[in-house]
Amino acid sequence: MPKMKTNRGAAKRFSRTATGKFKHRQSHRSHILTKKDTKRKRHLRPIIAIHDNDQKLIARMLPYS
Repeated sequence: MPKMKTNRGAAKRFSRTATGKFKHRQSHRSHILTKKDTKRKRHLRPIIAIHDNDQKLIARMLPYS
């Protein structure tokens, strides 16, 4: 049986934590930052965990991570 393929788009966006959950960087922080207030940018800064309902979907896209 052939190897499973990793979804390369997902591999660039998600990574595993030490406990086995997935984490990701928040959106809206890459450009056009001048119009966004400091509080909004500060709250978008931390890397957050994927919601529990989506963990299985991400795990299917990243079989070897």
